[in-house]
Amino acid sequence: MKRPRRSDSPVGPSASSDSIVLPLIMPDGPTYDRELRLKARGLWPVAGVDEVGRGPLAGPVVVAAVILDPERIPDGLADSKILDAAERERLHDIIVTTSHVGIASVSASGIDAMNIRQATLSAMTRALAALPVAPMVALVDGIDRPPASCAVEAVVKGDANVVSIAAAAIVAKVTRDRMMQRLCRRYPVYGFSRHKGYGTVEHRAAIAAHGPCPFHRMSFAPLKASSDAEVVVAAEMAALAV
Repeated sequence: MKRPRRSDSPVGPSASSDSIVLPLIMPDGPTYDRELRLKARGLWPVAGVDEVGRGPLAGPVVVAAVILDPERIPDGLADSKILDAAERERLHDIIVTTSHVGIASVSASGIDAMNIRQATLSAMTRALAALPVAPMVALVDGIDRPPASCAVEAVVKGDANVVSIAAAAIVAKVTRDRMMQRLCRRYPVYGFSRHKGYGTVEHRAAIAAHGPCPFHRMSFAPLKASSDAEVVVAAEMAALAV
């Protein structure tokens, strides 16, 4: 079957009458229903896509794209936010050995240059491109549709309702957590392994005591406010020196 392009094979509520028709989200947790109905219509493979790390003050945003094997779906897949770290690690290792996986990230400096929304969309596009098998449809958590060579459906709360998105969220979460643990060994004063870069009391206190490191997002408050204040002080000192 000819691969549908996003322009002539739209997905979602604004699609035309000959569009892909997706079933409603099931209310009782992640299911494989969407993927199976698309597969039955010849729209296969289907990838789930999710990100982790939009909100932290430090570290990258990470995106995973996952195409599950219908015959080897891991038991216990659920919204990554309700799983403990050990269960996420267990599921991550199963997913990456039984599924097609693509991962991409954007660094803190890249986020500062682009803004977090554009950085996330860029990582989503690259994660889909990194898959060893090109999907025909991507189911993406949230409300934004990244540019892609396949049809894209944005699914609100997709990580809690669509199994492929839940799998992508787990892979992205474990990948980013491991990155932050490595970063903690390099910059132990911030405690990255505990809060993963989020703006906890501990993290904000460490920034106040030690200043930011190169992996902090200087476009995020309160780091931006601190940076702006330093620029103002420097300008005032330069003016006084004239």
